Amino acid sequence: MTTPEIAPEILEFYGETIDESERLTASADGQLEMLRTQELLRRHLPSAPAAVLDVGGGPGTHARWLVKDGYTVHLVDPVPRHVEQAPAAGCTAELGDARALTADDSTYDVVLLLGPLYHLLDRDERLQALAEARRVVKSGGLVAAAAIGRYASLFEHTATGWLGTKERVRDAVVDILATGVHEPGRKGFTAAYFHTAEQLAEEMAAAGLDGTTVYGIEGPAWGAVKATEQHTGEPLAEDSPLFTAALEAARLAEPYPDLLSASSHMLAIARA
Repeated sequence: MTTPEIAPEILEFYGETIDESERLTASADGQLEMLRTQELLRRHLPSAPAAVLDVGGGPGTHARWLVKDGYTVHLVDPVPRHVEQAPAAGCTAELGDARALTADDSTYDVVLLLGPLYHLLDRDERLQALAEARRVVKSGGLVAAAAIGRYASLFEHTATGWLGTKERVRDAVVDILATGVHEPGRKGFTAAYFHTAEQLAEEMAAAGLDGTTVYGIEGPAWGAVKATEQHTGEPLAEDSPLFTAALEAARLAEPYPDLLSASSHMLAIARA
């Protein structure tokens, strides 16, 4: 199988523009995403030790806590910088592509895709990545895939205040709302796809995965957390009343599908 090429702007964004190792720790909304992702995954993960394939695992942000929990983690990522950083998290790592995994069939107890669907703009390529996850996970094994919510940019740039003050930001948000696509070459982010909950569930099923449940990760109050930090210039502590309330709001929102669209990210859990 020929490994598909990664878009140069994606490699540049993660290799030079931002440091992904800080994204889930440097801001309160990032910390909320991290805590909720851990919370949701721990509900569904098999007991440790189990073999986890962390596809698109970046610099090992999630591998680190998984290893501490007793799991054996192998990470695959297309960004050389991430593959160099990841072993510090206690996992093994290789350069690779979610659409063409090197693992043998039915090798892993769990396959995580906590990033690849963000940057595959074509549905067929997203299905290819999900099908690869299904191929390499054991029968009955867990597949978990994260997606950016369709309305995330609307909420984010309301929180930052840029929606009403920067025309280029407004134009990008308008396009994302209409198409789900953040086009390559636009400033502030890289090529990306923003899912609806219905699309995410449909794509999991189309890839042959069973029993999909879609969760809102950050819940409906993450924008308030982001706005507070943005406009005060001060970090918001995890034990602050606002952060605690936002975390509880995410938990309370889970049974209500109408609130899925309020999260910045969604997590789909399914079985092979």
